[in-house]
Amino acid sequence: MTTPPREQPVPQLASAGGPSTALPAVTDPDGRRPARRRVRAGGVTRGLTGTGWLFVAPGVGLVVLFVFLPVLLAFWVSLTDWSGRGSPLSGDVGFVGADNYAQIVAQGGLPQRDFATSVRNTVYYVLLVVPAQTLLALFLAVVLNMQMLKARSFFRTAFYFPAVTSSVAITLVFLFVLAGGGPVNRLLGLVGVTGPNWFTDSRGLLHVIGSGLGVWNTAEPPQALTTGTAFGLTPWEWLSGPSIALVAIIILVVWTTTGTFMLMFLAALQDVPVEVEEAAMVDGANRWQRFRAVTLPHLRPTLVLVVTLGLIGSWQVFDQVFLATQGGPAKSTLSPAYLSYFYAFENSQFGIAAAMAFLLFAIIILFTVVQRFVFMSGRRRR
Repeated sequence: MTTPPREQPVPQLASAGGPSTALPAVTDPDGRRPARRRVRAGGVTRGLTGTGWLFVAPGVGLVVLFVFLPVLLAFWVSLTDWSGRGSPLSGDVGFVGADNYAQIVAQGGLPQRDFATSVRNTVYYVLLVVPAQTLLALFLAVVLNMQMLKARSFFRTAFYFPAVTSSVAITLVFLFVLAGGGPVNRLLGLVGVTGPNWFTDSRGLLHVIGSGLGVWNTAEPPQALTTGTAFGLTPWEWLSGPSIALVAIIILVVWTTTGTFMLMFLAALQDVPVEVEEAAMVDGANRWQRFRAVTLPHLRPTLVLVVTLGLIGSWQVFDQVFLATQGGPAKSTLSPAYLSYFYAFENSQFGIAAAMAFLLFAIIILFTVVQRFVFMSGRRRR
Protein backbone atom coordinates (compact mmCIF):
# COMPACT_ATOMS: atom_id res chain seq x y z
CA MET A 1 0.00 0.00 0.00
CA THR A 2 1.45 3.36 -1.00
CA THR A 3 1.89 5.94 1.73
CA PRO A 4 0.29 9.27 0.77
CA PRO A 5 2.74 12.17 0.52
CA ARG A 6 3.02 14.45 3.45
CA GLU A 7 1.45 17.86 3.14
CA GLN A 8 4.12 20.52 2.68
CA PRO A 9 3.92 23.38 5.18
CA VAL A 10 3.13 26.88 3.90
CA PRO A 11 6.25 29.10 3.85
CA GLN A 12 6.32 31.51 6.75
CA LEU A 13 7.24 35.12 6.05
CA ALA A 14 9.03 37.25 8.56
CA SER A 15 7.09 39.99 10.30
CA ALA A 16 7.49 43.57 9.24
CA GLY A 17 9.92 44.29 12.01
CA GLY A 18 11.65 40.90 12.11
CA PRO A 19 15.35 40.63 11.32
CA SER A 20 15.14 37.40 9.34
CA THR A 21 13.08 35.48 6.78
CA ALA A 22 12.19 31.81 7.35
CA LEU A 23 12.75 29.37 4.48
CA PRO A 24 10.14 26.69 3.67
CA ALA A 25 10.53 23.62 5.83
CA VAL A 26 11.69 20.47 4.03
CA THR A 27 10.46 17.06 5.26
CA ASP A 28 12.82 14.09 4.99
CA PRO A 29 11.48 10.78 3.62
CA ASP A 30 11.64 9.23 7.05
CA GLY A 31 9.36 11.91 8.46
CA ARG A 32 11.91 13.86 10.41
CA ARG A 33 11.99 17.64 10.06
CA PRO A 34 15.44 19.26 10.14
CA ALA A 35 16.10 22.50 11.95
CA ARG A 36 14.67 25.53 10.13
CA ARG A 37 17.30 27.68 8.47
CA ARG A 38 17.17 31.46 8.72
CA VAL A 39 18.72 34.04 6.44
CA ARG A 40 19.30 37.57 7.63
CA ALA A 41 17.59 40.08 5.39
CA GLY A 42 19.37 43.09 6.82
CA GLY A 43 22.86 41.97 5.84
CA VAL A 44 22.34 42.51 2.14
CA THR A 45 20.61 45.86 2.76
CA ARG A 46 23.43 47.06 4.95
CA GLY A 47 25.93 46.10 2.28
CA LEU A 48 24.02 47.91 -0.45
CA THR A 49 23.62 51.00 1.74
CA GLY A 50 27.34 51.17 2.35
CA THR A 51 28.07 50.77 -1.35
CA GLY A 52 25.54 53.48 -2.20
CA TRP A 53 27.12 55.94 0.23
CA LEU A 54 30.51 55.09 -1.24
CA PHE A 55 29.32 56.04 -4.73
CA VAL A 56 27.65 59.31 -3.69
CA ALA A 57 30.44 60.35 -1.31
CA PRO A 58 32.44 62.28 -3.97
CA GLY A 59 29.35 64.23 -5.06
CA VAL A 60 28.31 64.97 -1.48
CA GLY A 61 31.84 66.07 -0.67
CA LEU A 62 31.91 68.48 -3.62
CA VAL A 63 28.53 69.96 -2.65
CA VAL A 64 29.67 70.45 0.94
CA LEU A 65 33.02 71.91 -0.12
CA PHE A 66 31.86 74.25 -2.89
CA VAL A 67 28.25 75.05 -1.88
CA PHE A 68 27.47 74.47 1.79
CA LEU A 69 30.70 75.80 3.31
CA PRO A 70 30.85 78.91 1.05
CA VAL A 71 27.25 79.74 1.97
CA LEU A 72 28.10 79.50 5.66
CA LEU A 73 31.19 81.67 5.12
CA ALA A 74 29.14 84.25 3.18
CA PHE A 75 26.60 84.38 5.99
CA TRP A 76 29.42 84.99 8.47
CA VAL A 77 30.74 87.78 6.24
CA SER A 78 27.27 89.39 6.24
CA LEU A 79 27.60 89.73 10.02
CA THR A 80 31.01 91.41 9.89
CA ASP A 81 32.67 94.57 8.52
CA TRP A 82 35.16 92.64 6.37
CA SER A 83 36.69 94.83 3.66
CA GLY A 84 38.02 92.01 1.47
CA ARG A 85 41.58 92.16 2.79
CA GLY A 86 42.98 89.17 4.58
CA SER A 87 40.86 86.34 5.87
CA PRO A 88 37.26 86.96 6.98
CA LEU A 89 37.93 84.54 9.84
CA SER A 90 40.84 86.49 11.29
CA GLY A 91 40.62 88.32 14.58
CA ASP A 92 41.00 91.71 12.89
CA VAL A 93 37.53 91.45 11.35
CA GLY A 94 34.88 93.12 13.47
CA PHE A 95 31.58 91.44 14.25
CA VAL A 96 28.66 93.82 13.68
CA GLY A 97 25.76 91.38 13.94
CA ALA A 98 22.62 92.48 12.09
CA ASP A 99 23.88 96.03 11.49
CA ASN A 100 24.51 95.36 7.78
CA TYR A 101 20.94 94.16 7.36
CA ALA A 102 19.65 97.18 9.28
CA GLN A 103 21.51 99.56 6.97
CA ILE A 104 19.78 97.97 3.98
CA VAL A 105 16.20 97.77 5.24
CA ALA A 106 15.77 100.24 8.10
CA GLN A 107 18.29 103.05 8.50
CA GLY A 108 17.39 105.13 5.45
CA GLY A 109 20.90 105.65 4.14
CA LEU A 110 22.40 105.11 0.71
CA PRO A 111 22.48 101.27 0.98
CA GLN A 112 18.74 101.21 1.66
CA ARG A 113 17.94 103.57 -1.20
CA ASP A 114 20.15 101.64 -3.61
CA PHE A 115 18.65 98.31 -2.60
CA ALA A 116 15.10 99.68 -2.86
CA THR A 117 15.90 101.02 -6.32
CA SER A 118 17.27 97.66 -7.41
CA VAL A 119 14.19 95.85 -6.05
CA ARG A 120 11.88 98.29 -7.86
CA ASN A 121 13.74 97.78 -11.13
CA THR A 122 13.70 94.01 -10.76
CA VAL A 123 9.99 93.88 -9.92
CA TYR A 124 9.17 95.59 -13.22
CA TYR A 125 11.74 93.40 -14.94
CA VAL A 126 10.14 90.20 -13.58
CA LEU A 127 6.60 91.35 -14.40
CA LEU A 128 7.58 91.83 -18.04
CA VAL A 129 10.18 89.11 -18.65
CA VAL A 130 8.51 86.04 -17.09
CA PRO A 131 5.13 86.32 -18.88
CA ALA A 132 6.74 87.37 -22.17
CA GLN A 133 9.26 84.54 -22.33
CA THR A 134 6.72 81.96 -21.14
CA LEU A 135 4.02 82.88 -23.65
CA LEU A 136 6.47 83.29 -26.53
CA ALA A 137 8.13 79.94 -25.73
CA LEU A 138 4.75 78.20 -25.59
CA PHE A 139 3.66 79.77 -28.89
CA LEU A 140 6.87 78.72 -30.67
CA ALA A 141 6.61 75.19 -29.24
CA VAL A 142 3.02 74.83 -30.48
CA VAL A 143 4.02 76.04 -33.94
CA LEU A 144 7.00 73.67 -34.13
CA ASN A 145 4.83 70.77 -32.97
CA MET A 146 2.53 71.07 -36.01
CA GLN A 147 2.97 68.13 -38.36
CA MET A 148 2.30 70.26 -41.43
CA LEU A 149 5.25 72.58 -40.72
CA LYS A 150 8.21 71.97 -42.99
CA ALA A 151 11.87 72.37 -41.95
CA ARG A 152 10.98 71.98 -38.28
CA SER A 153 14.55 71.01 -37.41
CA PHE A 154 15.87 74.21 -38.96
CA PHE A 155 13.42 76.43 -37.07
CA ARG A 156 14.00 74.56 -33.82
CA THR A 157 17.74 75.14 -34.14
CA ALA A 158 17.27 78.77 -35.16
CA PHE A 159 15.00 79.56 -32.20
CA TYR A 160 17.30 77.78 -29.75
CA PHE A 161 20.52 79.26 -31.10
CA PRO A 162 20.42 82.49 -29.00
CA ALA A 163 20.27 80.39 -25.81
CA VAL A 164 23.66 78.78 -26.52
CA THR A 165 25.37 81.91 -27.80
CA SER A 166 27.65 83.87 -25.51
CA SER A 167 25.78 86.54 -23.56
CA VAL A 168 28.72 88.88 -24.16
CA ALA A 169 28.39 88.57 -27.92
CA ILE A 170 24.60 88.98 -27.85
CA THR A 171 24.83 92.05 -25.62
CA LEU A 172 27.37 93.69 -27.91
CA VAL A 173 25.10 93.05 -30.90
CA PHE A 174 22.14 94.62 -29.07
CA LEU A 175 24.25 97.62 -28.08
CA PHE A 176 24.86 98.20 -31.78
CA VAL A 177 21.30 97.46 -32.92
CA LEU A 178 19.66 99.66 -30.25
CA ALA A 179 22.16 102.52 -30.41
CA GLY A 180 20.93 106.06 -30.99
CA GLY A 181 21.70 105.84 -34.70
CA GLY A 182 21.32 102.08 -34.94
CA PRO A 183 19.15 100.00 -37.27
CA VAL A 184 16.12 99.99 -34.95
CA ASN A 185 15.93 103.77 -34.71
CA ARG A 186 16.46 104.07 -38.46
CA LEU A 187 13.51 101.78 -39.08
CA LEU A 188 11.42 103.79 -36.62
CA GLY A 189 12.45 106.95 -38.45
CA LEU A 190 11.00 105.57 -41.69
CA VAL A 191 7.52 105.65 -40.11
CA GLY A 192 8.02 109.05 -38.50
CA VAL A 193 8.93 107.86 -34.99
CA THR A 194 11.98 109.26 -33.23
CA GLY A 195 13.56 106.40 -31.34
CA PRO A 196 15.20 106.94 -27.94
CA ASN A 197 18.79 106.32 -26.97
CA TRP A 198 17.80 102.95 -25.63
CA PHE A 199 20.59 102.04 -23.24
CA THR A 200 21.14 105.61 -22.02
CA ASP A 201 17.55 106.73 -21.41
CA SER A 202 16.61 106.68 -17.70
CA ARG A 203 13.01 107.86 -18.10
CA GLY A 204 10.41 105.56 -16.62
CA LEU A 205 8.08 104.00 -19.14
CA LEU A 206 4.95 104.77 -17.10
CA HIS A 207 6.08 108.35 -16.67
CA VAL A 208 6.60 108.68 -20.43
CA ILE A 209 3.21 107.15 -21.26
CA GLY A 210 1.43 109.28 -18.64
CA SER A 211 3.10 112.41 -19.94
CA GLY A 212 2.16 111.54 -23.51
CA LEU A 213 -1.48 111.03 -22.52
CA GLY A 214 -1.51 114.29 -20.56
CA VAL A 215 -2.07 112.58 -17.21
CA TRP A 216 0.84 114.40 -15.58
CA ASN A 217 3.89 116.49 -16.28
CA THR A 218 7.14 114.67 -15.54
CA ALA A 219 8.87 118.00 -14.84
CA GLU A 220 6.31 118.78 -12.12
CA PRO A 221 4.95 115.46 -10.82
CA PRO A 222 1.81 115.37 -8.61
CA GLN A 223 2.60 116.49 -5.09
CA ALA A 224 0.65 113.58 -3.60
CA LEU A 225 3.10 111.17 -5.23
CA THR A 226 6.24 113.01 -4.13
CA THR A 227 5.53 113.32 -0.41
CA GLY A 228 6.54 110.54 1.93
CA THR A 229 8.77 107.58 1.28
CA ALA A 230 8.35 103.83 1.35
CA PHE A 231 11.54 101.83 1.81
CA GLY A 232 13.60 104.88 0.80
CA LEU A 233 11.67 105.82 -2.37
CA THR A 234 8.72 108.13 -2.98
CA PRO A 235 5.51 106.77 -4.58
CA TRP A 236 6.41 108.72 -7.73
CA GLU A 237 9.68 106.78 -7.96
CA TRP A 238 7.99 103.44 -7.24
CA LEU A 239 5.41 104.08 -9.97
CA SER A 240 7.92 105.16 -12.60
CA GLY A 241 7.81 101.85 -14.41
CA PRO A 242 10.82 100.27 -16.10
CA SER A 243 13.20 102.74 -17.68
CA ILE A 244 13.77 102.80 -21.43
CA ALA A 245 17.21 101.27 -20.78
CA LEU A 246 15.65 98.47 -18.74
CA VAL A 247 13.14 97.81 -21.53
CA ALA A 248 16.08 97.33 -23.90
CA ILE A 249 17.58 94.78 -21.50
CA ILE A 250 14.18 93.06 -21.20
CA ILE A 251 14.01 92.67 -24.99
CA LEU A 252 17.53 91.28 -24.98
CA VAL A 253 16.80 88.75 -22.21
CA VAL A 254 13.48 87.55 -23.66
CA TRP A 255 15.11 86.96 -27.04
CA THR A 256 17.93 85.02 -25.36
CA THR A 257 16.01 82.79 -22.93
CA THR A 258 12.91 81.90 -24.94
CA GLY A 259 14.66 79.11 -26.86
CA THR A 260 15.43 77.06 -23.75
CA PHE A 261 11.86 77.17 -22.46
CA MET A 262 10.57 76.46 -25.97
CA LEU A 263 12.38 73.10 -25.94
CA MET A 264 10.81 72.25 -22.57
CA PHE A 265 7.33 72.96 -23.89
CA LEU A 266 8.07 71.11 -27.12
CA ALA A 267 9.13 67.98 -25.24
CA ALA A 268 5.95 68.16 -23.14
CA LEU A 269 3.76 68.63 -26.24
CA GLN A 270 5.21 65.52 -27.82
CA ASP A 271 4.15 63.52 -24.75
CA VAL A 272 0.47 64.52 -25.01
CA PRO A 273 -1.51 61.31 -25.80
CA VAL A 274 -2.68 61.26 -29.39
CA GLU A 275 -5.76 59.24 -28.41
CA VAL A 276 -7.03 62.08 -26.22
CA GLU A 277 -6.60 64.58 -29.04
CA GLU A 278 -8.44 62.29 -31.46
CA ALA A 279 -11.26 61.73 -28.98
CA ALA A 280 -11.69 65.49 -28.61
CA MET A 281 -11.79 65.86 -32.41
CA VAL A 282 -14.47 63.17 -32.63
CA ASP A 283 -16.50 65.07 -30.02
CA GLY A 284 -16.41 68.11 -32.28
CA ALA A 285 -13.89 70.26 -30.39
CA ASN A 286 -12.13 72.87 -32.48
CA ARG A 287 -8.41 73.60 -32.32
CA TRP A 288 -8.66 76.20 -29.53
CA GLN A 289 -10.95 73.98 -27.44
CA ARG A 290 -8.58 71.05 -27.82
CA PHE A 291 -5.65 73.23 -26.80
CA ARG A 292 -7.45 74.68 -23.77
CA ALA A 293 -9.12 71.47 -22.51
CA VAL A 294 -6.61 68.80 -23.55
CA THR A 295 -3.16 70.25 -24.19
CA LEU A 296 -2.87 72.83 -21.42
CA PRO A 297 -3.74 70.42 -18.57
CA HIS A 298 -0.97 68.09 -19.77
CA LEU A 299 1.43 71.03 -19.92
CA ARG A 300 0.74 72.16 -16.36
CA PRO A 301 3.86 70.55 -14.76
CA THR A 302 6.07 72.01 -17.49
CA LEU A 303 4.39 75.39 -17.12
CA VAL A 304 5.11 75.40 -13.39
CA LEU A 305 8.74 74.50 -14.08
CA VAL A 306 9.17 77.20 -16.72
CA VAL A 307 7.61 79.92 -14.57
CA THR A 308 9.68 78.88 -11.54
CA LEU A 309 12.96 78.88 -13.48
CA GLY A 310 12.06 82.16 -15.15
CA LEU A 311 11.21 83.76 -11.82
CA ILE A 312 14.47 82.66 -10.20
CA GLY A 313 16.59 83.64 -13.20
CA SER A 314 14.93 87.05 -13.50
CA TRP A 315 15.67 87.99 -9.92
CA GLN A 316 19.30 86.95 -10.45
CA VAL A 317 19.89 89.00 -13.60
CA PHE A 318 23.49 90.20 -13.71
CA ASP A 319 25.31 89.59 -17.02
CA GLN A 320 23.25 91.88 -19.21
CA VAL A 321 23.24 94.69 -16.63
CA PHE A 322 26.99 94.46 -16.12
CA LEU A 323 27.79 94.38 -19.83
CA ALA A 324 25.27 96.90 -21.16
CA THR A 325 24.71 99.60 -18.53
CA GLN A 326 26.48 98.72 -15.26
CA GLY A 327 23.38 99.78 -13.39
CA GLY A 328 22.94 103.08 -15.19
CA PRO A 329 21.73 105.44 -16.38
CA ALA A 330 20.81 107.03 -13.06
CA LYS A 331 20.62 103.55 -11.48
CA SER A 332 17.54 102.77 -13.57
CA THR A 333 18.83 99.29 -14.49
CA LEU A 334 20.33 98.46 -11.12
CA SER A 335 19.61 94.88 -9.99
CA PRO A 336 20.21 93.29 -6.55
CA ALA A 337 22.81 90.91 -7.97
CA TYR A 338 24.78 93.69 -9.64
CA LEU A 339 24.39 95.92 -6.57
CA SER A 340 25.86 93.20 -4.37
CA TYR A 341 28.79 92.89 -6.77
CA PHE A 342 29.27 96.67 -6.82
CA TYR A 343 29.34 97.03 -3.03
CA ALA A 344 31.77 94.13 -2.71
CA PHE A 345 34.32 94.75 -5.46
CA GLU A 346 33.95 98.49 -6.06
CA ASN A 347 33.27 99.79 -2.52
CA SER A 348 35.03 96.99 -0.58
CA GLN A 349 31.98 96.64 1.68
CA PHE A 350 31.77 92.87 1.59
CA GLY A 351 29.59 92.68 4.70
CA ILE A 352 26.82 94.80 3.19
CA ALA A 353 27.21 93.01 -0.16
CA ALA A 354 26.78 89.60 1.50
CA ALA A 355 23.74 90.87 3.40
CA MET A 356 22.21 92.04 0.11
CA ALA A 357 22.83 88.61 -1.37
CA PHE A 358 20.99 86.88 1.48
CA LEU A 359 18.11 89.35 1.27
CA LEU A 360 17.90 88.56 -2.44
CA PHE A 361 17.85 84.86 -1.56
CA ALA A 362 14.95 85.47 0.84
CA ILE A 363 13.04 87.41 -1.83
CA ILE A 364 13.49 84.60 -4.36
CA ILE A 365 12.30 81.99 -1.87
CA LEU A 366 9.27 84.13 -0.98
CA PHE A 367 8.18 84.69 -4.58
CA THR A 368 8.80 81.05 -5.50
CA VAL A 369 6.65 79.83 -2.62
CA VAL A 370 3.87 82.28 -3.53
CA GLN A 371 4.01 81.21 -7.16
CA ARG A 372 3.83 77.52 -6.21
CA PHE A 373 0.93 78.23 -3.86
CA VAL A 374 -0.97 80.02 -6.64
CA PHE A 375 -0.49 77.11 -9.04
CA MET A 376 -1.45 74.53 -6.43
CA SER A 377 -4.55 76.51 -5.43
CA GLY A 378 -5.65 76.66 -9.06
CA ARG A 379 -5.13 72.92 -9.38
CA ARG A 380 -7.25 72.19 -6.29
CA ARG A 381 -10.07 74.39 -7.60
CA ARG A 382 -10.11 72.35 -10.75
